[in-house]
Amino acid sequence: MKFSITIPTYKSRYLKEAIESVVSQTYTDWELIIVDDCSPEDLPSIVQPFLTDSRIRFYRNEKNCGAVNVVDNWNICLGYCTGDYVICMGDDDRLLPCCLVEYKKLILDHPGLNVYHTRTEIINEEGEIIDLQEPRPEWESVISLIWNRWDHRNKQFIGDFCYATDYLKSVGGYHKLPLAWGSDDITAVKAAKEHGIANTQVFGFQYRQHSRSITCSSEHARIKLEATTTQYKWFGDLLKELSATSLSEEDARLLSTIGNPRRDYYFNSLGKDCTDYIKGHPLRLLECYRLLKPVHFSPLAFMKWYVSSIYHCLF
Repeated sequence: MKFSITIPTYKSRYLKEAIESVVSQTYTDWELIIVDDCSPEDLPSIVQPFLTDSRIRFYRNEKNCGAVNVVDNWNICLGYCTGDYVICMGDDDRLLPCCLVEYKKLILDHPGLNVYHTRTEIINEEGEIIDLQEPRPEWESVISLIWNRWDHRNKQFIGDFCYATDYLKSVGGYHKLPLAWGSDDITAVKAAKEHGIANTQVFGFQYRQHSRSITCSSEHARIKLEATTTQYKWFGDLLKELSATSLSEEDARLLSTIGNPRRDYYFNSLGKDCTDYIKGHPLRLLECYRLLKPVHFSPLAFMKWYVSSIYHCLF
């Protein structure tokens, strides 16, 4: 069983740590694909010392995909993969040494799935653990995966997931949304739709949270608004499709009540994005109303976000 780990990279600060975390795996049948997205930083000097290991390959894009189209680089990485399973990690994240061996155990216990998941430690810029991802069932259906994401606000990141490579290539790769805003959610749900998802009970991944990440930047607030609205509509179509299929009693129960968690989850997400976009620009409220009209939130919700944006400007 061979794993492909991919690092679509642009930033140099933590890249060496990311590579070392792969080299330190206790399971040794892996390949590491690093793709430099035409970065102005000196990434080759960081990667070069590791290329004596034949399992590591380094490529550089001729043109920069950029932050908005970052999923394109994820899929460029995927195109180079030859392993049975693939993990896409950020250039500032780390795999824990047990990650691949735990995935192998999980795959042997639950063969034939398209997607698997490991627990995550959330770390800060210094590598200190600041939060822990919630535990999940060893196996769950796609409806359970969606429910827990919305109702319990389960945290997840692209590096949490391990996909069957052939499956992921067959569906065109990771689902593309601007800034990858929700790409991890939709990609995982698509993969779990038919056979569900298996989850390790062991921490195998570390996601680094810091101010320079795309997801923490307010400059992309309008793009996030559009991407979040797209997610809301995409999941609405999926739920209609699932409701027409034969479901277990538990899945039918979850599906019958999933509307409120979905609405609450996206109300909070859209509210934050809307507040970030309006901040300092009150007239943008009208544009927000236009952008979010397909989601059918009430005028009261927009007023709440408007007042919130003013509060954040003042304080």
